[in-house]
Amino acid sequence: MRAPSGSVSVNLGGTDFFRFPLGVINVQLSDYRFTTTHEWVRVAENNQGETIATVGITDHAVQALADLVFIELPPIGKELQAGEPFGQIESVKAVSDLYTPVSGTVVETNATLGERLETLPDDPYQAGWMIRLRVSRPEELEKLLDRSAYEKLCAEQAEADH
Repeated sequence: MRAPSGSVSVNLGGTDFFRFPLGVINVQLSDYRFTTTHEWVRVAENNQGETIATVGITDHAVQALADLVFIELPPIGKELQAGEPFGQIESVKAVSDLYTPVSGTVVETNATLGERLETLPDDPYQAGWMIRLRVSRPEELEKLLDRSAYEKLCAEQAEADH
């Protein structure tokens, strides 16, 4: 994984430490799953025993988009199917769809993200989360990439671009 420009990335046993102007952010990427369209998913169980997926876009996607200007997220309660767009993100370069990694119902959105898009380049894996879904088809999580497979995908895409 590439550290954002002006920062240093150090990998220590599966944990990436990124040095940002505001300090060090510790991200355990082995706890995440990824899509081929550069969304990430972190899964947890809530107090009711439901599987909740927190979704965002990867550092790779944020760097490719560059200067972000707008984000559109779905309303709470919206039913989403894996692979369909759940929103859009706009940069000075382009408008890109955001794709749902697993099927489920939106239970929460990161309402402050639209007002603070600088959160994404600063912390795409924690503060930059976008939506939380109550997962309706947990078996779809098995189809997502682990960290190693995602890093291989990014390397192959970078090689193809050159």
